[in-house]
Amino acid sequence: MDFDWTDEERRFRDRVRAFLDRELPGDWAEIARHGPGSPEQTEFSLQFCPRLAEAGLLVPHWPAAWGGQDRPTWEHYILGEEMWAAGEPRGAQYMNVNWIGPTLMQYGTDAQKARYIPPMAEGRAIWCQGFSEPGAGSDLASLKTRATRDGTDYVIEGQKIWTSYAGLAETCFLLARVPGSGEGKAGIAIFLVPMDTPGIEVRSIPSLIGHGDIHEVFFTGVRVPETARFGGEGEGWSIISYALANERIGIARYELSARVLGQMVAALKAEGRFDDGAVRARAGEASAACEAARMLAYRAVDRRAKGHDVGTFANIARVAVVEADRAVSDFGMEFLPEAYSGDGDAAFLAHHERAIVAGIAAGAAEIQLDLIARRHLDLPRGTA
Repeated sequence: MDFDWTDEERRFRDRVRAFLDRELPGDWAEIARHGPGSPEQTEFSLQFCPRLAEAGLLVPHWPAAWGGQDRPTWEHYILGEEMWAAGEPRGAQYMNVNWIGPTLMQYGTDAQKARYIPPMAEGRAIWCQGFSEPGAGSDLASLKTRATRDGTDYVIEGQKIWTSYAGLAETCFLLARVPGSGEGKAGIAIFLVPMDTPGIEVRSIPSLIGHGDIHEVFFTGVRVPETARFGGEGEGWSIISYALANERIGIARYELSARVLGQMVAALKAEGRFDDGAVRARAGEASAACEAARMLAYRAVDRRAKGHDVGTFANIARVAVVEADRAVSDFGMEFLPEAYSGDGDAAFLAHHERAIVAGIAAGAAEIQLDLIARRHLDLPRGTA
């Protein structure tokens, strides 16, 4: 198997790196510390992403009909690697690029596509995803938010939690249960809900991972027209399965971890603390975790590029990425503790904060492991 990049792919990576070198400001590390959902980084992304779009580097893998260039899957992934290595300056808009836009293209009505896709392709749209609930975290089949038909409208009642970017988002990709359409997964529908609709209340949840990144969202008598429904009643589960497969392999966190690990090793070398065999061994383990995550993600991307079902390969890659994030964060905390106290090192602190939620975003790691056990290893479901 050839693991090398083609000359064209190398040129594309160089082009992305040159753009980042030119466009990221000197204080980017401090902006990134605020978190992707913060007002500071959201404002930055709304300036940065249009420039990225003008350069043809926001959605090059999208169809030309929707603002892309019909470029290969691998260029999309190279783009994601370089963005994450730089600390993800696209902020919340990476979701548009990776899965919301492609899912709209696949399942949306003509009117929905015309309304929502062009602002994404221009780098001017902020979305949030209304998935998890207080009693239904990664177990989306047990969600309780309801969308009840009332004539040609739906009235939405319920609560979402851990909703990233909700405080500044314009639109919510919302999962809700439609009474009478089925039980469990069969009763789920998706709605594209403007966040300024009356009856929506957003409350920020204080956390370690950034300012304004996660929220509770309450829906009380939220009325939306039938045209806000995305797909048919009961089709939500199949659509969200498609979307999550795109999300899980579209976040190249391991690239940021690998770059931060290199900075940690450089700092230890500069202080004469990298000669210790135990330190070197731990650094090697963390580096191996990053490379394992990379190869497992590449396997999933390769399947998509060849038109095969990604299936559980996306779940396996997600778990490996979580392990890589944690291995690098643990290495830094153990051997460079001073970098995590006081003002500390902005890059190390930002990585550490993101590593905290790596096992939650795009489905909790424990849920991924359960899916791998049942669907990939064909193991029986455990009993308590």
